Amino acid sequence: MNSMNDNTVVAGPAPGRTSRTHRLRGLVGTGLMATLAAVVATTLAAALAQAAGVGFEIPDGGERIPLPGFAVVTGACSVVGIVIAAALLRWSSRPADRFVRTAVSLTAISLAPPLLTGANTVTTTALLGLHLVPAAVMIPTLTRSLRTRTD
Repeated sequence: MNSMNDNTVVAGPAPGRTSRTHRLRGLVGTGLMATLAAVVATTLAAALAQAAGVGFEIPDGGERIPLPGFAVVTGACSVVGIVIAAALLRWSSRPADRFVRTAVSLTAISLAPPLLTGANTVTTTALLGLHLVPAAVMIPTLTRSLRTRTD
């Protein structure tokens, strides 16, 4: 016997909610692994530059940038990149394309401070390179993750 009055209530997430949550978790997980790789690569590159004689001295205060400073700043900026990617995944119809434009623009802007510090040429060149190392890790990884998560 069939009844037309089926009042069954099914508990669970709204349609599409599980998929969105899964995509976001995947993006964040991938981003955190890329952050770890970027921190290690940048800190290693800074240590190699320092071993080669780069002083990382900033003329204003005469202070040296310590190796842990590279790790902390790289980690913090990489997490900001993950947040931007997650926001674009949530609110953009083309998150990968918009992320690339945003990340490349922010990377270009990040190159200004080393040029304005007044440090010697060797330090300035090393700092510029050290800005590009985490960008070379984070941007392709998050872009690829955004593309595979939206297709």
